[in-house]
Amino acid sequence: MAKILIIDDDPDMVLAAQMTLEAAGHEIFAAASGGEGLARIPEVKPDLIVLDVMMDTTTEGFQVSLQLRSPDPASEYKEYREIPIIMLTAIHTTTPLRFGPDDDYLPVDVFLDKPLDPDVLSAKVEELLAK
Repeated sequence: MAKILIIDDDPDMVLAAQMTLEAAGHEIFAAASGGEGLARIPEVKPDLIVLDVMMDTTTEGFQVSLQLRSPDPASEYKEYREIPIIMLTAIHTTTPLRFGPDDDYLPVDVFLDKPLDPDVLSAKVEELLAK
């Protein structure tokens, strides 16, 4: 069983992911914004983060991932920089832009499109937790 933090402002999306991941035996925590999610990380100490892109701003999830993975030795999140991040988004259905994991610009482990397939989410979570 892993502790998973879902950072997403869509309560329906959080519930869907929560039900899927709890059924697999994981303990789920939620945050409705990037700021709330960053504040919960030291409290929860998650084993994995599921992070939405578009919340209060169009790129809030990108900013959260950049803060978490900052190489700055003075970063307040330095002890959490190795937590696997699955980024979720519907941005590919709303814009012609395409994104994927990138160590410098989008430091996440997996990028999944919404609507989310529960089987794909479960498989990716298990894959990342096994590393």
